[in-house]
Amino acid sequence: MYAIALLTSVLLASTAVAAPSRLAQRVAARRSGTHLTRPLQVVDSSFTSNSSHPQYSSNWAGAVYDSYPSGSFTAVTGTFTVPTPSAGSGSNDSYSASAWVGIDGDTCSTAILQTGVDFTTSGGSVSYDAWYEWYPDYAYDFSGISFSAGDVVTVTVTAASTTSGTAVIENTTTGQRVSQDITSSSALCEENAEWIVEDYEENGGLVPFANFGTVTFSGAAATTSSGSVGPGNATIIDIQQSGTTYTDVSVDSSSVTVKYV
Repeated sequence: MYAIALLTSVLLASTAVAAPSRLAQRVAARRSGTHLTRPLQVVDSSFTSNSSHPQYSSNWAGAVYDSYPSGSFTAVTGTFTVPTPSAGSGSNDSYSASAWVGIDGDTCSTAILQTGVDFTTSGGSVSYDAWYEWYPDYAYDFSGISFSAGDVVTVTVTAASTTSGTAVIENTTTGQRVSQDITSSSALCEENAEWIVEDYEENGGLVPFANFGTVTFSGAAATTSSGSVGPGNATIIDIQQSGTTYTDVSVDSSSVTVKYV
């Protein structure tokens, strides 16, 4: 127990409402660098910005700004209600998905500053993990915050420069708040802002994608050098794997809604 606690402290890692086996798996994944958000993986090469249909990706669903004309992105925020995940397609032991906000990862694929919450169902138990990541480094769990289905959570990333920033997660239902200052040698381009539900990567492959119901990022906003913008004109992205579309995304001036279908 002491060794596990020490390792968890070093990694700033913990889980909430999780079985011990899930905690051990997540700590091992963080330690070995296998839990990772990849940049947007496009599967629809015919998409253009003037297309009437969404862009399709194997790993991201949500809304993404690409090189907004009013200036570089320096912050992104959004608020969502924690869902209750259930089994997705297939016959796997566990299913997961992750809701997050971030800077870069689409047209700028060399770095991503992001923070969010994973939700997992495994063996009849549901677990949640709050994390931050500066890709290409892997994700680290926050300690000192927990979640239950129905909690309202605000996630925010802020870039102080192209190589330093802050990730903040606040459970507004419980009043818990965590933050982490991050530095990286992988510089942001500050070209992209996004609100995403992701099928993330662990142990070298995408995890079985959970049925998360609906996640709506309300109060969605991105800060540029000329002010704040909502997601109304962002590109819509849906997850499509092996020809099957798993999400249905819609946006308005201040929200991004991602539905599992």
